[in-house]
Amino acid sequence: MNRCTWVNNKNSNYIKYHDEEWGVPVHEDNKLFEMLVLESFQAGLSWECILNKRESFRSAFDNFNYQKISNYNDKKIEELMNNKNIVRNRRKIIATINNAKIFIKIQQEYQSFSNYLWSFTKNEIIYETGKTKSTLSDKISKDLQKKGMKFVGTTIIYSYLQAIGIINSHEKECDLYSGK
Repeated sequence: MNRCTWVNNKNSNYIKYHDEEWGVPVHEDNKLFEMLVLESFQAGLSWECILNKRESFRSAFDNFNYQKISNYNDKKIEELMNNKNIVRNRRKIIATINNAKIFIKIQQEYQSFSNYLWSFTKNEIIYETGKTKSTLSDKISKDLQKKGMKFVGTTIIYSYLQAIGIINSHEKECDLYSGK
């Protein structure tokens, strides 16, 4: 199979992620939160590093249950800081707890986080390649920051939108490319 050039074809996690997840539209809030957490932890690191630790993140963060995460306390933060199987960055851990609280507020306002996110494109998929940010990621990033989220800069949000299929960025040479 021809894949996007960024895929490490020696890493089965990466291949599976590219082939089965990346660019596939997501509407389930649990999955949307999971990807938001992973993308925020990726800041300053490689996606491959985060992907390789994904199951450890899943275990450490209660299966990405945003309700539970929103109630984490100092004891849980210390437990996470001592977990050598995840990225141990206190600012990102605290941001994840904060973002879970904001995520829930957005759900309450829009009936789901999915409704909120997809409203920016009127439920349409954007097809573009070769970018790391856009006016769309700028707009969503600014709105999330205004609502109080952290580690949601425009580049992180652009990657997030690609991961959850709002932006489809499969390269022309990739078998999953859609020429729309």
